[in-house]
Amino acid sequence: MIRCACLVGASETPPDVDAEVFVIDGDAVGARLASAVAIILPAEGEARASELLAAGARRVLLGEAALRDAELVPRLVARFGAERIGVFVPARRMEVAWSFDMVSNADFRVVTPSLCEAGWEILRADDSATDIRANWWLGEMKKRGVSIALVQVDIVDDTDLNLCAGLVEDLGERLWIAPRRQSEPALADWVAYGKAAQIALSPSLFARRAELLPAVSPSDAVSPAVEDA
Repeated sequence: MIRCACLVGASETPPDVDAEVFVIDGDAVGARLASAVAIILPAEGEARASELLAAGARRVLLGEAALRDAELVPRLVARFGAERIGVFVPARRMEVAWSFDMVSNADFRVVTPSLCEAGWEILRADDSATDIRANWWLGEMKKRGVSIALVQVDIVDDTDLNLCAGLVEDLGERLWIAPRRQSEPALADWVAYGKAAQIALSPSLFARRAELLPAVSPSDAVSPAVEDA
């Protein structure tokens, strides 16, 4: 079963009244606390997360704050339970980089890779780079007890599909994938080759989910519902 959820701002309305939603924190988030799959905190930290959880949020997904404080997740897990704590990871491609290095005892320079393997780099809330590899960091967060990880990234080629498949293998049902800026994501490829099974979409893409996922088999039928991890 391919699970689709809607990813909305606090004041946005999902196109399907039966859809479950990931909600980005904002002024109007109070009305969504009980119904949202999770409240996303792109930058806010422990105080805001604790406030939302105490007020009845099912889960919170921590973003930049969890990057700044490696012990934030364990503290919240200990206080509220692992099933209520997750992470939100905006990311982009980290390409293989090449540089000129001097070879010892030889008067010539050679081109060597300074970054040998493509990967996804985590971004801060303002979209600035962190140089932190998403797969490594998510592995650390898994060890610290997170029950869910929402990775927002554009998957544009075979390299991205392979990176996605690797995360699915590492995280299993903990992993949700969402397009970051793509207006026409090739979701059928995400499922077939990237092994994505849980996808969060903006309201406009969510309304077109059946169109964007035409190639799934009957056993992988698209469901708007989201089950608890």
